[in-house]
Amino acid sequence: MRLDQLSGLIAFLKVAETKSFTRAAAELGVSPPSLSEAVRGLEARLGVRLLNRTTRSVGLTEAGAAYLDRVGPAAEEILTAGAALKETRDHPAGLLRISVPWIAGPLLMEPLMTPFLKAYPDVKLDLVFDDGFVDLAAEGFDAGIRIGELLEQDMIAVRVSAALRTAVVASPDYLARHGTPARPADLDGHACIAYRLASNRAIAPWDFVVDGRDIAYRPDPRLSANTMPLMVDAAARGLGLAFVVERLAAARIGDATLVKVLEAYCPAYDPLHIYYPSRRLTPPKLRAFVDFARSRR
Repeated sequence: MRLDQLSGLIAFLKVAETKSFTRAAAELGVSPPSLSEAVRGLEARLGVRLLNRTTRSVGLTEAGAAYLDRVGPAAEEILTAGAALKETRDHPAGLLRISVPWIAGPLLMEPLMTPFLKAYPDVKLDLVFDDGFVDLAAEGFDAGIRIGELLEQDMIAVRVSAALRTAVVASPDYLARHGTPARPADLDGHACIAYRLASNRAIAPWDFVVDGRDIAYRPDPRLSANTMPLMVDAAARGLGLAFVVERLAAARIGDATLVKVLEAYCPAYDPLHIYYPSRRLTPPKLRAFVDFARSRR
């Protein structure tokens, strides 16, 4: 079947169902002449008469009945699928796949996933953790989360967190035994707990601002990991100094099991952003997640 044969198919099916051009046109929201023209076009393309028309009635020809038997069930499936999609157009449902960097797990997804799933019981979340950029379309993701908004031109970026303040933290016991660094240059000789990128196994530098200049200190870590909550815990156990996002250590700083050092030199990273390909026809499940995350930043 050529593509243009489909243009009169719905018209034919509706006339066959109602046995009236007038009623069929009314149900489809078109004029009777337009409907009649669509059916005539279908008949011309098929090369057979499908309907017998009189001034009083409309009936199927033998060819029309045979055609209806063949295409009717398939067309009904198509119409049912379209109706189902229309019904769910404003109802968030289905599997939502999101590419997430490890740092966004405790900062965003862990506090967000329970209330979001309770608010939208027909949505399922599939979270895949990866520090590298991924091709959302090629990998089958609906969206991704990254620090900052410098993304490809065709991507939409929506901020979903405050700026990520950094901190160097250590336990009081560690500082009592090894001294407190006053400047980033004093870090040499200290035991460092560093973040290792899973994507390329590189150690993430410790970014500081010294005398108005950005510098990147590259530690030789005693312990490295690709999860900051473990780094915070290791620092609290006295294993060394850790460079982390301050929010992840806030509770330990609050109860004095961790102490901030080099505070004047620690910058803030850009906020977390959700990014996705286009605003046009954004799926309801993704629109709901973006709005939910943005409302809680």
